[in-house]
Amino acid sequence: MERFDHRKATVKIQLKDSEGNVLKNRVIKADQKTHKFLFGCGAFDVSGVVMPDDFSFPGADPEVMKKIKESSKVRMEKFKKLFNYGTIPFYWGGYERKEGEPNEKMSLASAKWLVDNGIKVKGHPLCWHTACADWLMNYSNSEILDKQLKRIHREVSVFKGLIDMWDVINEVVIMPVFDKYDNAITRICNEYGRFKLVKEVFEAAKSENPSATLLINDFNTSQSYEILVEGLLEMGVPITAIGIQSHQHQGYWGVEKIHTVLERFSHFGLPIHFTENTLISGELMPPDIEDLNDFKVDSWPSTPEGLERQANEISEMYTELFAHPLVEAITTWDLTDGKWLGAPSGVLTVDGQEKPAYDALMKLIHKDWETHEEFTADENGIVTITGFKGKYEISSEGKTAKVDLEQNCDEVVNIIL
Repeated sequence: MERFDHRKATVKIQLKDSEGNVLKNRVIKADQKTHKFLFGCGAFDVSGVVMPDDFSFPGADPEVMKKIKESSKVRMEKFKKLFNYGTIPFYWGGYERKEGEPNEKMSLASAKWLVDNGIKVKGHPLCWHTACADWLMNYSNSEILDKQLKRIHREVSVFKGLIDMWDVINEVVIMPVFDKYDNAITRICNEYGRFKLVKEVFEAAKSENPSATLLINDFNTSQSYEILVEGLLEMGVPITAIGIQSHQHQGYWGVEKIHTVLERFSHFGLPIHFTENTLISGELMPPDIEDLNDFKVDSWPSTPEGLERQANEISEMYTELFAHPLVEAITTWDLTDGKWLGAPSGVLTVDGQEKPAYDALMKLIHKDWETHEEFTADENGIVTITGFKGKYEISSEGKTAKVDLEQNCDEVVNIIL
């Protein structure tokens, strides 16, 4: 068995013309148009594309706003060429700066733009102690929990059909002991316990969208996270995928750690999503920094050596993850450099130019792992097509048809050309 055979599907089709005649010995071209696997990226730039032309911040220069919109369009066009999956922000503190006034309109427009462009969307996150709404601190713990659950019901309900995948809760391992600053979610996590809180938020999300993909997500890939997930599943918490953050600002994990992490979480049998992957194309963050947020620099440029290193590491990591049968999604966290923590962790430069890492992913996703082949029908017009899972266009003599290779199919599918 080849390393990526599990990423492929086989379907038998019978070719006929519009009058039902079998097309014997016909040569067809099968071109893969979409991937079933989710190759993703943080899609934060989409907000610049969908913002109204008259949108502005207090004191902002209209010409600056125009340039933001134009550059966002350029970046998102490059996003579309490479990725089929995007994460958009729902950090409560930014999404609902004033209680009762969520930024629903802009987020709906962002999600719709992505879906209309063939990109699956994930919302991130519904519950997190960081970037939380400050106004929650005015309430008692029981009221905070109530508002948190109502927030989840609202968002999952409003965005159903556009967003059917959510990071339901983020970084639970550290949540009850987080002491950088006081916040409402750490308060309720301390009072009610991690297990009760996680159970409540997942059940709220599940009740609004029973078929949604609901993730727990964490940067802590140790046994502590494994034990947490095990306990939650034993309680019946409806986790449908395990999210793994992999921010590698202090150096690449390497194949050995990748396999260790995969082994640690594979025994649950749930899909694994690498939700936030960063690899650096400049000098690495010093190893003594415990919290990545504590590293402050005026500038963090790429280096020639770093650009090559990032491309090589991203190629190796994606290959190892794509080879694992439980991994269903990988998200490169930053589209462009200079975003989170100012790091050179994007696949595009600050001015939107494609980096070697972008080219490396383009080669893997749209060349090495994408099927574009010719096949020949037999005397009965039967063609057996095997290719990477996704949706295909079949063409012959100027006529086209569509066929789905997202899973193996034992029955012969009739195709009219």
